[in-house]
Amino acid sequence: MRPSFFSSLSTLICTTALGLSIASSPAYAQSTVDETLQLAKGDKTSPAYLKAPKVIFFDVNETLLDLTAMRSSVGEALGGRDDLLPLWFSTMLHHSLVDSTTGRFHTFGEIGVASLLMVAEIEGIELTKEQAKTAIVTPLRSLPPHPDVRDGLQVLKDKGYKLVSLTNSSNKGVYTQFKNADLLSYFDERLSVEDINLYKPDTRTYEWAIEKMGIAAEDAMLVAAHGWDIAGAKQAGWQAAFIARPGKVLYPLALSPDTVVSGLDELVSQLPKAK
Repeated sequence: MRPSFFSSLSTLICTTALGLSIASSPAYAQSTVDETLQLAKGDKTSPAYLKAPKVIFFDVNETLLDLTAMRSSVGEALGGRDDLLPLWFSTMLHHSLVDSTTGRFHTFGEIGVASLLMVAEIEGIELTKEQAKTAIVTPLRSLPPHPDVRDGLQVLKDKGYKLVSLTNSSNKGVYTQFKNADLLSYFDERLSVEDINLYKPDTRTYEWAIEKMGIAAEDAMLVAAHGWDIAGAKQAGWQAAFIARPGKVLYPLALSPDTVVSGLDELVSQLPKAK
């Protein structure tokens, strides 16, 4: 077992569970964003500290796409028990790492359905596999982008950056999401962990991604709204930009990101033109 497994697992569970549980409270979620940005002041958040990467990699769900619709459908599948969403998400992330460390692999969608069935069983909620799949997959295919995303991506393209998605979701799933969200044209390439059967934040996923793009670690930047993803990228030697979406916080024991922003529009102002 890799020594980093338990630290990675703690990152996944703590940051994601906290994010899901407080995201339903707009006032509290916004205060979290404000506090995260305040804590980051003076910690390499100005444009002077960001060098132009050769490739900017993007996480997809929550970073680019708004998961509100999926949260609602999953909560309904659990009998209206929105309080169980953190347990479901942490269970899903937990078992993605179980797959990575045991040498098995299932798609993130399969793990999500299995985890939803596990939570339902624990809580005594009747739920079929088909109902669980419908609750997750149906809204996931057509999630809208956050308001700052399209304009931000266009500015990055205009500045000459190569943009690549790097996600735990399947190749087919991300293609469908991008097509329905009208984001396909912004990306030069889409990378999925299903091609190497290892989930982020295993550092080998980031090493594989830069090898695919033919660049060194110091020439890569990850943009993500998940503290566990930022932790993995920084450990792999990348630059990292944390988008503090409502309810999202950093893992305080991981390496710090190079910048913390409230949206993609703020990040683009910190990056110079691509070299």
